[in-house]
Amino acid sequence: MQNTINIKNKRARFEYELQDKFTAGIVLAGTEIKAIREGRASISESFCEFNDNGELFVINMQIDEYSHASHFNHKPKAERKLLLQKRELKKLGKEVKTSGLTIVPLRVFINDRGLAKMQIALAKGKKLYDKRETIKDRDNKRNLDRIKKSFNN
Repeated sequence: MQNTINIKNKRARFEYELQDKFTAGIVLAGTEIKAIREGRASISESFCEFNDNGELFVINMQIDEYSHASHFNHKPKAERKLLLQKRELKKLGKEVKTSGLTIVPLRVFINDRGLAKMQIALAKGKKLYDKRETIKDRDNKRNLDRIKKSFNN
């Protein structure tokens, strides 16, 4: 099986302060999993939400249409159900309702059995000054690495 698919949400670590991480299965149609295996998916603007029955869905996940499919193709931005254990769903639901946290997808990958999985995290939104500090730390690290590299040469 091809195990190199690793679609990341790079904005999540910048926009949110991540707390707990979970790995969830995704309910997909045949053309959706084939498109993910081609690497034609994006989770940069997606988020997770509970419906009335207490089921967790990922919203705004973009899976492009499969190139070799006929008229039986899927909708690119459909809501997709996430599969978690009941105790994990209850814990996430309680945290979202009480403390106002949100659930953000971090990455989509194919596991060793060939199934599509999504890593999600319970997250708290960062303030503007926290984002500025993150940018400053990143720039300082980059400059320090440049100095180390020039010193070693």
